[in-house]
Amino acid sequence: MVLAVWLVSFTYTWITLMLDASAIKKPHQQCLSSPKQTRIRETRMRKDDLTKVWHPKREQLLHIEDHDFSTRPGFGGSPVPVGIDVQVESIDSISEVNMDFTMTFYLRHYWKDERLSFPSTTNKSMTFDRRLLQKIWVPDIFFVHSKRSFIHDTTVENIMLRVHPDGNVLFSLRITVSAMCFMDFSRFPLDTQNCSLELESYAYNEEDLMLYWKHGNKSLNTEERISLSQFFIEEFSASSGLAFYSSTGWYYRLFINFVLRRHVFFFVLQTYFPAMLMVMLSWVSFWIDRRAVPARVSLGITTVLTMSTVVTGVSASMPQVSYVKAVDVYMWVSSLFVFLSVIEYATVNYLTTVEEWKQLNRRGKISGMYHIDAVQAMAFDGCYHDSETDVDQTSFSLHSEEDSMSTKFTGSPCADSSQIKRKSLGGNVGRIILENNHVIDTYSRIVFPTVYIIFNLFYWGIYV
Repeated sequence: MVLAVWLVSFTYTWITLMLDASAIKKPHQQCLSSPKQTRIRETRMRKDDLTKVWHPKREQLLHIEDHDFSTRPGFGGSPVPVGIDVQVESIDSISEVNMDFTMTFYLRHYWKDERLSFPSTTNKSMTFDRRLLQKIWVPDIFFVHSKRSFIHDTTVENIMLRVHPDGNVLFSLRITVSAMCFMDFSRFPLDTQNCSLELESYAYNEEDLMLYWKHGNKSLNTEERISLSQFFIEEFSASSGLAFYSSTGWYYRLFINFVLRRHVFFFVLQTYFPAMLMVMLSWVSFWIDRRAVPARVSLGITTVLTMSTVVTGVSASMPQVSYVKAVDVYMWVSSLFVFLSVIEYATVNYLTTVEEWKQLNRRGKISGMYHIDAVQAMAFDGCYHDSETDVDQTSFSLHSEEDSMSTKFTGSPCADSSQIKRKSLGGNVGRIILENNHVIDTYSRIVFPTVYIIFNLFYWGIYV
């Protein structure tokens, strides 16, 4: 009986303990199930985000290790077509001295390499950076006649590689190139320059690689805001052709052509207008009295030196070409006009001196009576004498006691002679000045401007 009671009590106690233990364990299992449910939800969310799905390595996906990419696609067969598309961003500079230009643009290559095809349920392409370029085949395009070039690397190298599931590849890069432009300065600064940037494969000739414009004439695009300080871009065009090398054969070549027309207004203000002013300033000497030697000589020398400075400044900013430029024609003709104005006065002065000496020798009054000529009178009183009246008045002032006394109080003999001449001339000053002008001065006032105007009409008519 006692044993039965003890068994019943033990059974009851054990059942109670088991019930308590299950009650404590159940909430703990609920707490443990919460992170598991979170992971399940995150997995469901990641199914729609392909960037967080664990893909195989790209080399395995593109089968890079299974192929030899040291050879072109379709090696041994027809040449691989490579399409080119260019987006011109800017023309940075044009240098006449170095005869080159600098251009920044986006260069895009299009070709198909079936070795890079990969299975895809969404038919979406994959984009890579420069790190994949070392493992696959890419076209070896270079720029003919280029001096300097570089790929932009801020903040990373501006290179993009996009592979489609069917093996079509897009390879794009942003590059700046400085290339030669064979300029013709025979019409400078009224010239129009034709420059071109040439693209060609370095290693693959026409039997291995065929270059072509991807979209025809629409393959070359430019920014609308492209502008230059000295040039106006008239035209951008794309063309293609073949280039032959005696040792390696024929190669496909693409051309980016652009036409530059120079803005002439800058050169009109800085070159042509100053030259015109100097030429017209040299004509002022034709209206100055032929006896004013310092004035006319100084004016002529000043205009000649100024023209030399203008010509030197123009030549310093130009390449040393072996032919005559349009600006050279204008500058040297203008310099010739200025130089001829100086020669004109030298001729007038010489002929005037010869004429006066003939008149003095013919009359011979001063030398016979007082033994003083015009040159001695000028050396004595500092006045220029071109007539018998001046010399007689000077001689009279030299030998007359009355004039000597009046000189002490009133001034020099020049002043007295000029006062006497003013009294005698009266209101005929204009007529006397015109009569004193040499005939060469009279004709030069008409001939020089007329010939210069005719020259300008021919010059601007031919070069513009």
